[in-house]
Amino acid sequence: MGATAISTKDQNVWAVGDNQPMNASYGKMMMWFFILSDALTFTGFIAAYGFARFKFIDTWPIADEVYNHFPFLHGDHPMYFVALMTFILIGSSVTMVLAVDAGHEMKRKKVAIYMLLTIVGGLTFLGSQAWEWKNFISGYYGAIETKGGAILQFVDEKGKRVGLDEFAATDVARDRENYTSSKGIWFSESKPLSTYSVAQIKAGFAKHPNLLIRTEITHKDGNASEGLHTSLNKARHKEILTREASIAKLNDAKYVVEGASLIRNEYGHKAFGNYFFFITGFHGFHVFTGVLINIIIFLNVLLGTYEKRKSYEMVEKTGLYWHFVDLVWVFVFTFFYLV
Repeated sequence: MGATAISTKDQNVWAVGDNQPMNASYGKMMMWFFILSDALTFTGFIAAYGFARFKFIDTWPIADEVYNHFPFLHGDHPMYFVALMTFILIGSSVTMVLAVDAGHEMKRKKVAIYMLLTIVGGLTFLGSQAWEWKNFISGYYGAIETKGGAILQFVDEKGKRVGLDEFAATDVARDRENYTSSKGIWFSESKPLSTYSVAQIKAGFAKHPNLLIRTEITHKDGNASEGLHTSLNKARHKEILTREASIAKLNDAKYVVEGASLIRNEYGHKAFGNYFFFITGFHGFHVFTGVLINIIIFLNVLLGTYEKRKSYEMVEKTGLYWHFVDLVWVFVFTFFYLV
């Protein structure tokens, strides 16, 4: 039998421009391949977070107590700011849809306007995430870490959280000072110390008999009739020790913890902080990249590049990436903040 001849057109189906598998251009197909691979990456991260939370469920922080700050508002506002961030990002996805639709109609002015709104939405989300990171890192109340690695928080008789600055005995001398070159210690410099020392916390606790210690151990007393968020978060509560047990527990204090880092955090198990920084940071990097790409596309729209090509397909391909970033945040918001 003779060999079957393969035409040049069949060898490179995208080369001539009139043969597109599944009616998709080469660029759009490659974008879908990237989205698929990136989706698997995020799936692995979120799955790892789920396994870690399940393993340390008894000491996992309660989300309502961690993400409860809203700019310019005092008091606890659980999840309000995160919900606002989600609304902003989803809103930017809507403006991207409108930009793509205007591109199909070859309306350059509308494409530019909607692309600009999308960029503003992305930058606002990044700014909001930076503000959330700042509060997460700096903390609000502070806590004590014991020699065994447990986190101890302070509450009053009603179970309300009390910050270290409300009772720490500042008149007590610190255990030690920072080693810095400015103090004449040129060849040995230590990491910055916490605002208060363990000795100051112990002395202040002894002077306030109404204070109690709340451990990182959580209990759940929800019922099946409650909503998902309520049954998994609000129904959980941390164990509060008696005054005598609190004093005994405080004797094991080793570190004063303020805020969160990759080493320890005041909210509870250190893996919680690690996953927060990694997953939200990785997503934030995607949003940042998307904003940069959107700016480039926006400038090309203003220059009339796509008008000359008689196609706004680049806007559509960028839109696919932006919608993917928005969809990933929905999953992060659901599994990391709500559940």
